Amino acid sequence: MKSSRRIPIAEPCISEREEKLVLECIKSGWISSRGNFVKEFEERFSSYIGTKYGIAVSSGTAALHLAIVALDIKQGDEVIVPAFTSIASANAIRYTGAKPVLVDSDIHTWNIDPNKIEEKITNRTKAIMVVHIYGHPADMDPIIKIAKKYNLYVIEDAAEAHGAEYKGRKVGGIGDIGCFSFYANKIITTGEGGMVLTNDDQIAEKIDRLRDQGFNLKLRKWLIHDFIGYNYRLTNLQAAIGLAQLERIEEFVRKHRENAYYYNHLLKEIPGITLPPEAPWAKNVYWMYTILINEEVLGITRDELMKRLEEYGIDTRAAFLPIHLQPPYRDIYKYENYPVAEMLGRKGVNLPSGNTTNKEDIEYIVSALKEILSSFYR
Repeated sequence: MKSSRRIPIAEPCISEREEKLVLECIKSGWISSRGNFVKEFEERFSSYIGTKYGIAVSSGTAALHLAIVALDIKQGDEVIVPAFTSIASANAIRYTGAKPVLVDSDIHTWNIDPNKIEEKITNRTKAIMVVHIYGHPADMDPIIKIAKKYNLYVIEDAAEAHGAEYKGRKVGGIGDIGCFSFYANKIITTGEGGMVLTNDDQIAEKIDRLRDQGFNLKLRKWLIHDFIGYNYRLTNLQAAIGLAQLERIEEFVRKHRENAYYYNHLLKEIPGITLPPEAPWAKNVYWMYTILINEEVLGITRDELMKRLEEYGIDTRAAFLPIHLQPPYRDIYKYENYPVAEMLGRKGVNLPSGNTTNKEDIEYIVSALKEILSSFYR
């Protein structure tokens, strides 16, 4: 069945408020990384998450890279990271010459399994990078306990988890450093962009300087650079969009959760489909609504199902391919296996779940899904 209807996997929800602030920014002449909107965005977003400092940067990957550099992690060091995550998590570690040490996922939350972390710690381990996958918080208490036991830093990759909560605390403000992405498909967006959050004065100052070519902040007018830094700044134009988006973040979080519950209601009786998790201690923001496909029950592969949904005009994405199966990392981890991560990567499919997705879209998607599956059940 070919359809002229198109339902995107995720798209930003842009209003007149963004237009107003961007126009204000343009008229002011402050369109690069200097300007009031950057500072205000940093202050408001860090306040929302609950940290003292926010440093706006050019992307979520830049945020992770700066976090690792600021902690003086370098070649020969190791950072523990889940095998099931975006490749950006591992790449940011590799940029410094450090090695990502992979840990399998918890079958119940799809996040890093706290019970499998300690066995991967060596005398070269410097940090644990936690990824709150698809908007579901990782189980932070046991991870923090392990980190304290071995004197390790905790970096939260919260790129997908704006507004998600662990036992009532917003993620990104629980570890030593939290990193967010504001890419176009995230819960709030600046087009491209990210932010580093921390409560540590020295870390905040170092990241502030690292993102801006290592400027000596006291002697900026003389262009003195105390160390090699990066051009990872966020523009005032992007921050203007971010401010307008931030004003609606609770609306967007509520929309994602309501859509997820509606999906759950319509899909819960279909055998062979596993719904996304939400632990009792978690507030999942369902950045992506991800289901697992049991090929043996449904009689159709995940990839074939995605292809059929495409014919209905429904955009989908496969779940993350685990790090050890990615081409740049295969040789490094060729003798390692992570069965839960591999299962998630093989069975997972993301259904449309952006800020513009509505109940009518979900009804159409589920109807198409049922129609496709009706001819495949074994």
